[in-house]
Amino acid sequence: MGFMDDAKETAKAVGEKVKDTWDDTTDRIGDKVDEMKAESEVKKAEAERDSVKTRNDLKEDLRDN
Repeated sequence: MGFMDDAKETAKAVGEKVKDTWDDTTDRIGDKVDEMKAESEVKKAEAERDSVKTRNDLKEDLRDN
């Protein structure tokens, strides 16, 4: 019976390792997705800021003329 018990424990340990690896991988993917979303939001905000600045500069030029 010792062999069967050892095999069960080994299989359980392997299963837990696979589960831990899967959990780590899904966490990393989620982190990368969050990072990409944040980068996208930053780029959008920067583009909006640049657009507003350009618009304000044009308005200022029109007022000066």
